Amino acid sequence: MKEKKKNPAVTVGVMMGITLGGKVLGLVRDRLLTVNYGSGSEANAFLTASRIPRVFFDTVFASAISACLIPVLGEVLTKRGKRDAFRFAGNFMTVMGVLCAVLTALGTVFAPQLTALFADGYDAETAALCADLTRIMMPTVFFTGLAFSFVGILQTFDEFNIPAAISLISNLAVIVYYVTLNDRYGITGLAVAFLAAWALQALVQIPALWKKGFRFRPSLSLRNDDMKKVGRLLLPVMVSTWVLPINQTVNSKFGSRLFDGAGVSAVEHAYTLYTVIAGVFVLSVTNYVFPRMSKESAAGEAGTLRQTLRDTLHTTLFVVAPMTAGLAVMARPLVAFIFGGGEFGDFSVSITSRALSIMALGMVGYAVQAVVSRAYFAGQSGKTPLIAGAVSIAVNAALCAVLTPLWDVAGIAAASAVSFTVNALVLALPLRRRGLGFLDKAFMLDMAKLLAATALMAAAVWGVMELLDGRVGKLLALLVPAAVGVAVYAALTVIMKVPETKTVMGAVKKRLR
Repeated sequence: MKEKKKNPAVTVGVMMGITLGGKVLGLVRDRLLTVNYGSGSEANAFLTASRIPRVFFDTVFASAISACLIPVLGEVLTKRGKRDAFRFAGNFMTVMGVLCAVLTALGTVFAPQLTALFADGYDAETAALCADLTRIMMPTVFFTGLAFSFVGILQTFDEFNIPAAISLISNLAVIVYYVTLNDRYGITGLAVAFLAAWALQALVQIPALWKKGFRFRPSLSLRNDDMKKVGRLLLPVMVSTWVLPINQTVNSKFGSRLFDGAGVSAVEHAYTLYTVIAGVFVLSVTNYVFPRMSKESAAGEAGTLRQTLRDTLHTTLFVVAPMTAGLAVMARPLVAFIFGGGEFGDFSVSITSRALSIMALGMVGYAVQAVVSRAYFAGQSGKTPLIAGAVSIAVNAALCAVLTPLWDVAGIAAASAVSFTVNALVLALPLRRRGLGFLDKAFMLDMAKLLAATALMAAAVWGVMELLDGRVGKLLALLVPAAVGVAVYAALTVIMKVPETKTVMGAVKKRLR
């Protein structure tokens, strides 16, 4: 029986809903951290300790999945069929599993040295606690590698909902710990809960893999043609995907020198809100479109790939541009509502919101590089992403060194924003030579319309916030300006005849009929 073809809009919509649920639970999880531990030494030690294994994973395994597993697996599936695709997936998982196990062991042994590298501004007691927590959470590298391997296989076989749900499940597990066991076991128990939550991310995907017919058969072969393709791609792709983890490591290092280490919490919480606002949409779109791009590239459909890239960017920027302005203008009431209270007082709200408002300015660059990098990876090309990543990392580090002494956390945030933008430009400009250029006259005209609508929307939101300042509660101070912003942006894009509004209006009219 032929499988019913899924509607892309419905698939992305469901993914966004599930991803949003996971992000909301992530905010609840982070709020519980701020309420229970504030910006004190335990919170800072925990945030750094949880960052270390994530950086280990992101620098090795995330790049292998995002740029190596999915395109090569998609090519094998397209050209040779399901059986060979599953054989390659088992081979890939075995090799990467061994690598992750080695990284886990190294990170556990050298936890004190890693703590000094990631946060050299901590006092001796905070540094010792951070090293202990790092040892507990270091096995998340292995479990994350397993979980994301499963994600890559399922997405290649057009299963997107289960992978989207893994963060929802893991965040819920951590929240249960806060509610039931935190008072008894404290920050050490929280580290154990995080480790268990990452193991759960892998376990919940096994039934879906079984249903697809996948049976793991270990193989350590590195000499077959498929693994050789992975090997050729791995190093340049690893560097290109180091941008986020390395930049976050640099930012954490500079943040540890501010406000007795509280700069770490400010930057981490600002980045959390940033990725919630941008990530729900951007990651849902890129996770859906990347396997499609990989299959179009494997089939030699350059024209189709170019149109997929252009349409994806157009739609992404239509949504992300107003998000950028809204987040920049509404950073303080948002931070106060999400994190404010308990141990997270006015000072913590102030420095976190300052970081967030500046960091938001890099959201368009974040979205563009997330989409455009997938076009390179789909074609199994890593040279340009490697160059873009290296330049972006250098820019972030240099600007942190220059701007942090001048603007404290705002300087770190500005460095991040510029870094994202530079990364996007270095990736986008060479695409024309590859036959994938999208910056034609019509595209640029639509972007000018979005910029004008976004600027006017931001002015309207700011005006409403000024009128409501101190007159309403935290929730209304968020909802009313946000509603006004959405209404103004929607009206302006309709008047300016931006293509996406026609699509939305057509869908609404169809639904009403």
